[in-house]
Amino acid sequence: QVQVVESGGGLVQPGGSLRLSCISSAPTFVSYYMSWYRQAPGKERELVASMRSLDWRTTYADSVKGRFTMSRANAGASVYLQMNELKLEDTAIYYCLYSDYASHYWGQGTQVTVSS
Repeated sequence: QVQVVESGGGLVQPGGSLRLSCISSAPTFVSYYMSWYRQAPGKERELVASMRSLDWRTTYADSVKGRFTMSRANAGASVYLQMNELKLEDTAIYYCLYSDYASHYWGQGTQVTVSS
């Protein structure tokens, strides 16, 4: 049973920082993607950042470029999301996704609330 578990969410003031973690037991012997998505109340889930195992290239949504940084753990299909200069509009549930050619696994999400 593959598990994907996010942590690190919380309440932060505008301009603050948080670091999210995504620990996964997903296989790493195939090419895969690790991605962060978020869903704000009343809005659709949107892609925040994505990293591919082929070359560890990372792409970001325009709304977070220059503020968020996705990185990988030293072992396993696990990643982090460093979020700086947080804005009110970053408030959402953040989800981690593992995906390869045959399957995908979502985490349960972690709440990030940016409020003064």
